Amino acid sequence: MSKPSVLNSIERKFILLIGDLIMIIASLNLLVNHAIDEKYSFVWVKIQISVIGLLLFLFLAYILDFYNLEKLVRRRAAISQGIYISLIFIFILLLICIILYDISFWRIPLLSFLLLTPIQVALWRLLYSNLFKIIPFTKNVLLLYDSYDLNLKEIIEKINGYETNTFYKVKLTYHIDQTALSDRKSFAAAMQKVDTWIINTQSYDNIPSYLQKVVLKSIMEGKEVISYTSFYENTYEALPINSHNDSFYEILQLRNKKIRYLQSLFSFTINFGLSLFVGIIFVLCIPFVFVFNFFFNRGPLFYTQKRVGQHGKEFKIYKFRSMVVDAEKLGAKMATKNDSRITPFGKILRLFRIDELPQIISVIKGDMRFIGPRPERKVFVRELVRMIPYYNIRHLIKPGITGWAQVKYKYGENLEDSTRKLEYDLYYIKNRSIMLDLRIIFKTFTTVIFSRGV
Repeated sequence: MSKPSVLNSIERKFILLIGDLIMIIASLNLLVNHAIDEKYSFVWVKIQISVIGLLLFLFLAYILDFYNLEKLVRRRAAISQGIYISLIFIFILLLICIILYDISFWRIPLLSFLLLTPIQVALWRLLYSNLFKIIPFTKNVLLLYDSYDLNLKEIIEKINGYETNTFYKVKLTYHIDQTALSDRKSFAAAMQKVDTWIINTQSYDNIPSYLQKVVLKSIMEGKEVISYTSFYENTYEALPINSHNDSFYEILQLRNKKIRYLQSLFSFTINFGLSLFVGIIFVLCIPFVFVFNFFFNRGPLFYTQKRVGQHGKEFKIYKFRSMVVDAEKLGAKMATKNDSRITPFGKILRLFRIDELPQIISVIKGDMRFIGPRPERKVFVRELVRMIPYYNIRHLIKPGITGWAQVKYKYGENLEDSTRKLEYDLYYIKNRSIMLDLRIIFKTFTTVIFSRGV
């Protein structure tokens, strides 16, 4: 009899979300049915406040990274995060009730709402944290591969979580050419301790028939069987450029392009709305940047550069200048984290992404969108195309001011960073959707507000 399947990270997050929602619904019930004065206790008001409360909590939970499972491993972090997000939720919700609905409250029920909401959310998260210290937290993995030239160490590090906790652990590696009887016996014995198969082969046709039968048996027993490409995409929300499977269609799964009217309408609405909003901020910032530039960053207010856009065509990009005037007198060079060419005032501009505001001009001209892969200079593109597989694929769509790679990865400084960012760009191109665009907008918002990233 096989042992129970270990929950994956998505299932764990779902359980955590359901528990949070139960706690928040209980708190909202206390607020709308007991704390609000009877004079304002209309059914439509209760419904509106309940819906606003749920949406507000989900919004705060997303932008404040409330479902980062790595933080929940530490009990103190689980409790403190639950308390401070609950307090922010309470403050904003009560502000909405007072400003929009002019509501008065009964003191005792209101005090109960104020105290119980953070306490019950924190206790639920403490219970969740302790529960998954008892239940197996990590899936044991069998890695099936077919090439001795494969960089096995790097693949194992990615599965185990070199940079982040993946909740997978490679316990056994097996080459498909291991045909000795002793190998098969030890393999069969080890299979009882495995929760997941991850297959990284150049072609699935190369898997021997006896292994195919074992894989099928594992599926029938309820064990997880996935390709390395699928694992990487689901875990890192990126596409593995250096996957051993060299099939272009396995990586990108390109399909015939169909017109998606809802996506197109959403994209147009976002570009129009944000162009108006960011355009106003850009115009308001010009005099302030001009004055500070005069004292702390002498030289031109703007700088322009040619970047590679859709279908490889070059266009002109605009930014507030954040570097010294002769920053590239020795030739083109990628910006780095502590780049000496960046002026003190330029660091402030970059910290809050103010230097990016003039790119609204390129959006209005139609060369860029708000969301898409960041455009690079031709001199860098030529080098990256030569060294990185599929690099030109990122030019299938218009570049953007912000993108999936920008909110998921740090500032690119070298070839390795460019490869990692391309993995995120390809993931975006493959999985473009309204929900993914909304995630990017929210993450960009938190990046600017909390000055995250380089």
